[in-house]
Amino acid sequence: MATGLLQRVSAGLTRAGGRGRPAGQLVLWSRGFAASGSRNRGDSWFKSLFVRKVDPRKDAHANLLTKNEESNLYKIQFHNVKPECLDAYNKLCEEVLPSIHADKYYPCELVGTWNTWYGEQDQAVHLWRYRGGYPALTEVMNKLRQNKEFTAYRKERGKMLLSRRNQLLLEFSFWKEPVLLEGPNIYELRSYQLRPGTMIEWGNYWARAIGYRQHNREAVGGFFSQIGNLYMVHHLWAYKDLQSREDTRNAAWQQEGWHEVVYYTVPLIQHMDSRIMIPTKASPLQ
Repeated sequence: MATGLLQRVSAGLTRAGGRGRPAGQLVLWSRGFAASGSRNRGDSWFKSLFVRKVDPRKDAHANLLTKNEESNLYKIQFHNVKPECLDAYNKLCEEVLPSIHADKYYPCELVGTWNTWYGEQDQAVHLWRYRGGYPALTEVMNKLRQNKEFTAYRKERGKMLLSRRNQLLLEFSFWKEPVLLEGPNIYELRSYQLRPGTMIEWGNYWARAIGYRQHNREAVGGFFSQIGNLYMVHHLWAYKDLQSREDTRNAAWQQEGWHEVVYYTVPLIQHMDSRIMIPTKASPLQ
């Protein structure tokens, strides 16, 4: 490729009547170009020695990226509510969801429930955790079908919604499990649609990057999709307010290595989205 490029450049210079570089300078430039490429490859190889790597050929991506000693499964729900029904919707959720969360009969926990403040308006977001993975999810679904209160809740809720969707998620091994935080906080859900085949590479870079983003306990959870939109990543952050968010994110750029993580992960993204969310009264995360 480089040889063809130089040939085209040389031909162009000849046609320009000698107004370009002399031949000797062109040779030196060619050697510099080749040397620069060699140095870049060398730098990339050297830097790769210090980045946590996993081998995507030895196991499924889910097994490589998640906590193997645990089997937590997460479900995230996005409910687009009719604007005039949002208050009634929140009240309905407050009456039903905490009771499911507190009942040991159901092997699930409500991690958080929010309304979107900035981003998609009139939207509710719920995050559930199922300890025990897919069997726990199936058990909860079967038991809720027999729960008359929940059946009535779903029927009433359906009158208030414009649309809804969900995803099943696993948590990255290098993120801590979401824990209760003292409120009040605002939460940011940053969602990334990755290019297919790049999840392992994303995980390798963020295994190091998360160390730059835990100084103010802002890192709440990191998840990747298993069912729903695939190659989707969700990062959940907590801040005291919008100014705290701005200060915390700016501070990350002052740390050596953060800019490199951003440089190498941005090309992996097809689409990204940010929601600023406010916890509802029913949310364990405040």
